Amino acid sequence: MALEVSGITAGYGPFTVLRGVDFRAEPGQITCLMGRNGVGKSTFLKCLMGLLPATSGTIQLNGIALQGLPAHQVPKRGLAYVPQGRRLFGPLTVAENLAIGGLVQGNDENTLHRVLTLFPRLRERLTQTAQTLSGGEQQMLAIARALCLNPKVLLLDEPTEGLQPSMITLIQEAVLTLKAQGVAVVLVEQRVDAVLKLADRVGFMRAGRVEEIRDVVGLVAVDPVFRTYVGV
Repeated sequence: MALEVSGITAGYGPFTVLRGVDFRAEPGQITCLMGRNGVGKSTFLKCLMGLLPATSGTIQLNGIALQGLPAHQVPKRGLAYVPQGRRLFGPLTVAENLAIGGLVQGNDENTLHRVLTLFPRLRERLTQTAQTLSGGEQQMLAIARALCLNPKVLLLDEPTEGLQPSMITLIQEAVLTLKAQGVAVVLVEQRVDAVLKLADRVGFMRAGRVEEIRDVVGLVAVDPVFRTYVGV
C-alpha cells in the first residue's frame, strides 16, 4: 500500500512548519528523510500520524484519506510510528509494552511471534522492565511495539541515534527485513553512511518542504546534495 502525501501544511499555533509537503512511500521500499535540524522532519511524521492536524493537503494510504482522522484511528489504517526518544512505558515489562502495542490488532499471537523472531533478544527479556534495558534494547522494544500493529507503513524517527555500533547493525538488519516483507518504511536519518546503506530513495527537506527526491542508486557520500541540505 503506497502512502501518498500532497500539499500538506501544518504547524504549531501561529507558526507554520510544513509548507505544502509532497511525498510518497512505496511498499517494500525504504524512503529516508534528510535535512538540517528544524526543517520539519519530525513534525511531518507527527502530522502523518494525526498527532498534529494538517491545515491543508491530503494524506492517503492505498487511496484512503487519513487527514482529519483522530490520532487513535490512524494506526488502525496501517501506520505505525516510533518517535525519537522511544517513549516506552518504563515500569512495565517488555511483554506488557508489546501487549499495549498489540491492542489495536487484538494481540494476535502470530504477529507477536513474527516480532519476537525479528528481535530474539526481546524474547529473552519478556519479564524484564523496559527501564532496565540497554539503550539499544529499548529501541528494539519501541520498534517491536510499533510492529505489533502489523503496519503497512512504519515511520521511524532517528532510530539508531546514540546507539553503539553493534546495536545499530541489528536495528538496520531488522529494517531491511521489514522492507523485504513488503513494509513501506519512512526513516528520518542524519547519517549519510546509514542512508546510503539502507535507503531506496531520499527526500531532502528544507524550510518545511521536500525540495528534492533522489534515488540512492548513483549517490555517493561526497555528492553535493548532502552538503546542500544536510551540511555534511
